[in-house]
Amino acid sequence: MNFLSLFVVVPLLMLAGLFPARTMRQIRAVAVTGASLLMVLACWLVWMYLAERSSGNTSEMLFTAETVWYPSLHINYSVGVDGISVAMILLSAIIVFAGVFASWKMEHLPREFFLWFSLLAIGVFGFFISTNLFTMFMFYEIALIPMYLLIGVWGTGKKEYSAMKLTLMLMGGSALLLVGIFGIYYGSGASTLTITELAALTIPIELQRYFFPLTFMGFGVLGALFPFHTWSPDGHASAPTAVSMLHAGVLMKLGGYGAFRVAMYLMPEAAGEMSWIFLILTGISVVYGAFGAIHQTDLKYINAYSSVSHCGLVLFAILMGNETSTTGAILQMVSHGLMTALFFALIGMIYGRTHTRLVTEMGGLMKVMPFLGVSYVIAGMASLGLPGLSGFVAEMTIFVGAFQEPDLLHRVLTFGAIASIVITAVYILRVVGKIIFGPMADRHHEQLTDAVWHERLSVGVLIAAIVAVGSFPYWLSEMINESVAPLITHILR
Repeated sequence: MNFLSLFVVVPLLMLAGLFPARTMRQIRAVAVTGASLLMVLACWLVWMYLAERSSGNTSEMLFTAETVWYPSLHINYSVGVDGISVAMILLSAIIVFAGVFASWKMEHLPREFFLWFSLLAIGVFGFFISTNLFTMFMFYEIALIPMYLLIGVWGTGKKEYSAMKLTLMLMGGSALLLVGIFGIYYGSGASTLTITELAALTIPIELQRYFFPLTFMGFGVLGALFPFHTWSPDGHASAPTAVSMLHAGVLMKLGGYGAFRVAMYLMPEAAGEMSWIFLILTGISVVYGAFGAIHQTDLKYINAYSSVSHCGLVLFAILMGNETSTTGAILQMVSHGLMTALFFALIGMIYGRTHTRLVTEMGGLMKVMPFLGVSYVIAGMASLGLPGLSGFVAEMTIFVGAFQEPDLLHRVLTFGAIASIVITAVYILRVVGKIIFGPMADRHHEQLTDAVWHERLSVGVLIAAIVAVGSFPYWLSEMINESVAPLITHILR
């Protein structure tokens, strides 16, 4: 068996192991074992990938394998990774691990919850290792389907409405994406659906003009592209803690990853011609999401609108189309994935104690929950780009790359995107000041407790990753840049 396939096999084994599990102890044992194995595999993959590159292996994709599935339609199960994929797999493994421990006290149908959670993980990992357009789309759909039940059954608030809205909008994006994939396949006259082989062919520019916007918007819906972002705040606000962590931390990254790997890479001429349209839309996402967060009083909605802004920055950087900005976009996907997962984990833990998510009803949490309070401050500082944390490295790389584009439109949009940092600082500092350091608001504060061991483990892993990326970014940025450079050369040819 190919090593990469283990990232799909392990969650499948989790599924199989959960079916006979009856007690909470058995369910936890299966979930923790599977999540831990994924973490070990991801770290091992990083080590093997760096070792291969240092030995002089310059192949575009490493650890490749291919199995014929449907030869008449050229559908193969083909896998492989480059530095971008490895970074996304490591991010996914960290958040799955943290999400399992954040759901340690899941009481309502815990076995079924982890079954759907495992299926979501299968889709995410399968997407990032796929090098065939059809199998990539298949895993993309597998990742979307569990969201409906995970939100509709285990969510809170307007969970049925949010689950249906999210599902319908993302399936609409899938429809656009499927048309774009067919356009790429038939337009290129290819006898393959393998991405690297399709890139060697030329799709007529007339067809690219039709299928590039469909493909980019198809992925952009999941990446919270304006005006298709409206599912995101409702979906995040209603989702249970671990699902919010995986959804905002990883699932939304499928949008940015696919937009670059498929839309930009396979249709570069149309991307060059039409990028300005989507640059404007993503610029709106960045600023609008930040302003939207300022006007919210629910902690989950604040973080959800913040995610719209940060994910908009990913697409914005990708569309700039140069090596530096694109490297920054991938770093931003990793950084935002870690810090938004941390935010949602902390919000869930705070809500479980205070039974409210409203900023106006909380205050002085540092006095009674020092661990959670300090962790929330760290998450906030990462979000507003404090040096030494992951947000600073990612955003600075993006803005340095964006300033390499000398024309007026790119410069104006870059200034707008930079302004979002100031807006982010406003809502982060306001929330931290009120709920963490403000006057005590809960009359029953003496009943509130700090994080317990499994919550500390979940939060600690995410904080360690944020500090590692922010303080020692070289290995990650170099790994990403080595894979971004040839792709950008192809796009700009």
